[in-house]
Amino acid sequence: MDSDVIVVGGGVVGLTTAIRLAERGRRVRVWSRDEVTGTTSAVAGALWWPYRIEPEAEVGDWSLATLRVYEELAAEPAATGVRWVPGVHAGTPLEKLSGWAAGVPGLRSIPDEEVPGPYGTGIAARLPLVDMPVHLAWLRGRLEALGGVFEQRAVKDLAEAEAAGARVVVNCAGLGARELVGDDRMHAVRGQLVLVENPGVDSWFAVSGGGVADPVYFFPHADRLVLGGTAGEHEEEMTPDPATAEAIVARCARVRPEIADARVLGHRVGLRPSRAGGVRLETGRLPGGALLVHDYGHGGAGVTVAWGCADQVARLVCDG
Repeated sequence: MDSDVIVVGGGVVGLTTAIRLAERGRRVRVWSRDEVTGTTSAVAGALWWPYRIEPEAEVGDWSLATLRVYEELAAEPAATGVRWVPGVHAGTPLEKLSGWAAGVPGLRSIPDEEVPGPYGTGIAARLPLVDMPVHLAWLRGRLEALGGVFEQRAVKDLAEAEAAGARVVVNCAGLGARELVGDDRMHAVRGQLVLVENPGVDSWFAVSGGGVADPVYFFPHADRLVLGGTAGEHEEEMTPDPATAEAIVARCARVRPEIADARVLGHRVGLRPSRAGGVRLETGRLPGGALLVHDYGHGGAGVTVAWGCADQVARLVCDG
């Protein structure tokens, strides 16, 4: 199949980018080292929130553009995996958030006594919570319905895509960009999760920063509760650590005691693709003259900014 565009990377950023380009009439292929369920995106807790991502000026626009898409997708939660769920973010005063906060419907401060667990200060909101295995499958299906193609293929050099006939190559390789384009600003931030049987929790909770050594969060899905987490800078061990898992459960149980007795369903580890200086979203040229667009380094917020970044890539490719 001839393609106008090859997108390298099959996580949430690569798939949304491919969809936006296909919607603009481009013939698109996605080359992904892994199946969609094997990508880093599949492990994400996936609450919409601008977490561990820069640059601040652009992040707000990308995040709010993505929020608007999730508002639409939440109309069919069983198909898309997107639901609006109420919850509390502790340890973060509303006034410390950036300008994007004004664009989040219903985001509000709550009294300290309403903040669950051993935390003071909090904000509450209904936010999109994404069941990533369901959502990634939906994204792939949407791409294919538009005539796009998903191929499981490892890439060692972006010139391979140009050699395959692509006139545009979009680099959404995440942490893989470190080796693929020699970007030494990229590094992993390890996140470990515990999946437990949901004991009846129907709201999300999160706390990070404010002197908390590790992030604490739980996100409810129909068949499970996702507990987190960790934020290990420059850590790349993919084997779950039993002691860390025990500590995650204990921290979450300080907020909701019933979590302590929930049956453990499994453990997950993911490496957030963080980049010193923030997201790289810019154009260049490959040796044969093909347009190259970089879109990687989204840290812990790929789900939060994916559609906004995809819109920007589409403008760069289609509008010059």
